[in-house]
Amino acid sequence: MTPKKTATPEETAAPRLPKLRLFVADDLGDGATIALGREQSQYLVNVMRADTGDAVLLFNGRDGEWQSEIAALGKRAVELRITGPLRPQAVEPDLWLAFAPIKRGRIDFVAAKATELGVARLIPVMTARTQMTRVNTRRLRANAVEAAEQCERLTVPEVSDPVSFADLMSAWPADRRLLVGDETGGGQPVAEAAGEIAAHGVAANANLPCAVLVGPEGGFAADELDLLDKLPFVIKIGLGPRVMRADTAAIAALSVIQAIAGDWRDRRSR
Repeated sequence: MTPKKTATPEETAAPRLPKLRLFVADDLGDGATIALGREQSQYLVNVMRADTGDAVLLFNGRDGEWQSEIAALGKRAVELRITGPLRPQAVEPDLWLAFAPIKRGRIDFVAAKATELGVARLIPVMTARTQMTRVNTRRLRANAVEAAEQCERLTVPEVSDPVSFADLMSAWPADRRLLVGDETGGGQPVAEAAGEIAAHGVAANANLPCAVLVGPEGGFAADELDLLDKLPFVIKIGLGPRVMRADTAAIAALSVIQAIAGDWRDRRSR
């Protein structure tokens, strides 16, 4: 008698979700068809070597996540047919990142990693010592879209146009706490600040809106520090005993806040 074959872990595991996932602007619903633009069509055909019938996950930041299949392939256009819902739209952390622009490769890194960390808005801030005079917001958004597609979040962060430090502070919403990296070493430890935000959020039964502000490599100017000291919504934070580059500081601060006061306390939905 031929012994019964034992299934491998790969064979007994749950079916893997499709690896193709795209952000689209279209409304999503049962039976809808989506005509992709040239860039996304070329990505599926030329980069991913997709074929008719392949599954593609779709999200638009409004309607949750849906599964579709490739209904038609063309040289310049791909048509998708939605086959059913996968995840409903969920509330995400109301967390912003304001940052002084840095060199191209590193600013791309910040946009992508902040997206993976759940940031809802990216705000380039022109401070007195900011060395970069131009910001390619279209490129930043492209990096954010790509990161959102890969990390399985259901939204893409808003990318704001660059704003001056003074204008940002004058228009800042008073109910949004602003955690500012203090390179002088006098700031409250970031874990303590995040703990206080978490405690207030629990008391209010809500995720309180907050933001992180990271200055330029040379630090904030004296008049900028003076202004920050006068603003009631500002909490100066410290990031430990070592001096960090601006991009590292941004990711470190966001990680601590998400772990203590954000959605890192939740389990993955799949």
